[in-house]
Amino acid sequence: MIIIDGKKISQDIKNEVKIAAGKFNLENGFFPGLAFILVGENPASQSYVKSKGKACEDIGFYSVTERLPATVSEHEVLSLIGRFNNDSKIHGILVQLPLPKHINEQRVIEAISPLKDVDGFHPASVGKMMIGIDTFFPCTPYGIVELLKRSNIDPSGKHVVVVGRSNIVGKPIANMLVQKKEWANAVVTIAHTGAKDISYYTKQADILIAAVGKAKAITKEMVKPGVVVIDVGINRIEDSSAKNGTRLVGDVDYDGVKEVASAMTPVPGGVGPMTIAMLMVNTLKAAGGKL
Repeated sequence: MIIIDGKKISQDIKNEVKIAAGKFNLENGFFPGLAFILVGENPASQSYVKSKGKACEDIGFYSVTERLPATVSEHEVLSLIGRFNNDSKIHGILVQLPLPKHINEQRVIEAISPLKDVDGFHPASVGKMMIGIDTFFPCTPYGIVELLKRSNIDPSGKHVVVVGRSNIVGKPIANMLVQKKEWANAVVTIAHTGAKDISYYTKQADILIAAVGKAKAITKEMVKPGVVVIDVGINRIEDSSAKNGTRLVGDVDYDGVKEVASAMTPVPGGVGPMTIAMLMVNTLKAAGGKL
């Protein structure tokens, strides 16, 4: 079985972005700029924003992080987005989700200028993606496409089964892979909790993309021999042998499924690092640069 090394591939992409950003600066006199808005004290959100900020620093991007208390009003968040929309040094805006319940996430997403929507969540970006127009693609699905491409796994004509229908992963990756273009052109099925027997669909997959949000939900018995598995899940489970008593696992039972899969992403070190790498690609693009 081939282990699809997202850590290495993401580093390759970040190295390419760093070179491109240096060239962009020589030609234009400035580096791409990215603004992070972090609301509240969610430890996972803080960790994600820190990692994204570190990636900006390593590549040479200009970045700023605005940390707001969980009690901040929706109006204040929208006002801050408006300020960044009008800031010429900022080319991309990322509001770390989830937000406190009193803040309407969709309203916040729609407040970001489509020209600075480096997360790829704005309805304008989603609409363009849906009809096959180049746009800012959501970072995790974009990362999945790059994993397949750089591992020379062509989805064209293959049956791709996506387990999960979130707006962040499931729906967009299905849309991206069904397009009639290179490194797409797949026959795509979306399976989810509405199915009476998800294994009926997963057993048909040439390429299985698991974005369920449930630890080890996909087992060896649910896939066919030779399947390519992309595991998007990040779940923390108890493990007495681990230093802190827990460890990270995916939505796929790695130890079981690796016995029959032809290629597979590990957790951690698979899809996760790709999300940040593709955010850097989107930010470069937002500034007017390209790889």
